[in-house]
Amino acid sequence: MNLKRRYLALLLVGAMVLGAVGTYAGFQLFQPGTSQAQVDKEDDQEKKDQEKQKTIENLLSGLQKKNDEELSKVNKAYSLIKEKYVQDVDSKQLIEGAIDGMLQTLDDPYSTYMDQETVEQFESTISSSFEGIGTEVSLIDGKVTIVSPFKGSPAEKAGLKPKDQIVGVDGENIVGMDLYDAVLKIRGEKGTTVTLEINRPGVRENLTIDVVRDTIPIETVYSDVKTIDGKKAGVLEITSFAEDTATDFNKKLAELEKKNIEGLVIDVRGNPGGLFTSAQKILENFIPKDEPYVQIANSSGEKQRYFSSLKEKKGYPVVVLIDEGSASASEILASAMKEAGEYDLVGKQSFGKGTVQQPIPMGDGSNLKLTIYKWLTPDGNWIHKKGIKPTVKAELPEYYYTNPVQIDKELKYDQNSEKIANVQKMLEGLGFNPGRKDGYFSRETAAAVKNFQQEQGLEVTGTVNEKTGTQLQSAVVQKVQNNENDTQMKKALEVLFKGQN
Repeated sequence: MNLKRRYLALLLVGAMVLGAVGTYAGFQLFQPGTSQAQVDKEDDQEKKDQEKQKTIENLLSGLQKKNDEELSKVNKAYSLIKEKYVQDVDSKQLIEGAIDGMLQTLDDPYSTYMDQETVEQFESTISSSFEGIGTEVSLIDGKVTIVSPFKGSPAEKAGLKPKDQIVGVDGENIVGMDLYDAVLKIRGEKGTTVTLEINRPGVRENLTIDVVRDTIPIETVYSDVKTIDGKKAGVLEITSFAEDTATDFNKKLAELEKKNIEGLVIDVRGNPGGLFTSAQKILENFIPKDEPYVQIANSSGEKQRYFSSLKEKKGYPVVVLIDEGSASASEILASAMKEAGEYDLVGKQSFGKGTVQQPIPMGDGSNLKLTIYKWLTPDGNWIHKKGIKPTVKAELPEYYYTNPVQIDKELKYDQNSEKIANVQKMLEGLGFNPGRKDGYFSRETAAAVKNFQQEQGLEVTGTVNEKTGTQLQSAVVQKVQNNENDTQMKKALEVLFKGQN
């Protein structure tokens, strides 16, 4: 397994996927019963291209033809600005501004417009690797908001977390900036550093985090075997739903089954979503044909249910791990496993994204990514902005959720601040009793700091300067990296074999 998620979101380096938070109709649009057989890559790509073209043609063919009268006002405004405005105006800018304006009225952060240059850069992020900081983002209320950092990415190592808002980049305020323009400021060459100003829910002061960009490989499935009370449990972690995710998942699942696993944990914590078809093919391993695994509703409210061709469930128990960073396609998988498969979900309530986007070429190299469907759970529930509740709640230790230690002035006895409360939670997580965790620097806290400093070979002062803060943070990261401290995984394994001797 790679670096642990949440807290290790303390060091960005990699790449950023632009507002793709979730489920894409993708190149293949909802094909129930898709075969799992391997096909020649060239034939497969040709098929995908044909399906993509067919999907787009179907979308465009349904457009209303009687919009001339409604658009006459827009045409008049365009002509007035072009011909009468006191300065020269770029036609392309006016048109793209009009498109942006229309999308903004939708109040939908997932429907966006990309010009030709942005499309080219976006497409580079879905190749085998790319450079940037490694997190999925969306624009919510005018702020670039993190859905989830990628596993093992600089974003994860730097401590970035779901729902963090990036409000500044290298000293420039980016609130209200177009998503793609903001992302281009954050991305950059491997080895260069970007300084992010982060507004974190529940934290009064903004955080400042330096991130060294790096190359982010696109690997989406990780496997492991754990032995619990003599029983073998397979673990398959899915970090996002990319084009090859289902193929990789099925291959690794077959390998685990050859090892005679007696249960399976599917871990989609921190998984921001991706292609619907990848989630679909994975579900066909677990959901029998008599229950739909998802429902799709179009703009007219018409619903279509999707079924697998599976005759019966696996002969072993399955548990799915979710958290607040599990979004979109992850939620499609989780809800199907819960409602149609009657499997347990362990962890925390998921993100809550119940819509599906389709990228539509505009003919000049630009692209309109539009929400065209909403998906419903097998029982017909829409989880948008609500998320999915686990059947068994499980938290990580409190120190997993601590923030980067940022010392501008030394923290010492009789002070009171959020930063001190953060340090106290770290100390407690590391086994040094601070006496309290409310932000008041008590004598007990000073004693805990001294004990930590002595253990680390630091100058024993009982105050927290930059060096002590850095060591605290490093010690917590090391503890988070230790799989033995993953209480959510422990709970999932416990639930997996409950009632079995």
